[in-house]
Amino acid sequence: MDDMGIFRTSISIASHANPARRRELRDVMVDTGSEFNWVPRAVLEELGVAPEGTELFETADGRILEREIGFAILYAGGRKTGTTVVFAETGDKVLLGAIGLEGLNVRIDLTRKELVPAGPLPVASAA
Repeated sequence: MDDMGIFRTSISIASHANPARRRELRDVMVDTGSEFNWVPRAVLEELGVAPEGTELFETADGRILEREIGFAILYAGGRKTGTTVVFAETGDKVLLGAIGLEGLNVRIDLTRKELVPAGPLPVASAA
């Protein structure tokens, strides 16, 4: 956590085509208000993650941004998941968003200042 109470962590990213080749990103802001994970375009391109489409995003100050999205493997909190990533442009923040946290099945432990397993996932009854 920094002085403003924002939780930060380290994550790694890999492409589905070459999961053994990972890139670590440090000081990534954990933002539960952001749905997707924002990763610098240069990192995604270096790893071979291809854009699969575009989405519109609204910033906290009301601006609308259009960014490409793709699919990658996200590693954090000792876990991994396939997830949607946003090709962040210069000036964009690097974020671990809600979809990444849910896919990893982790939660933020503010006391220990780390990502921890969230526990068993809910599922429909197998009756």
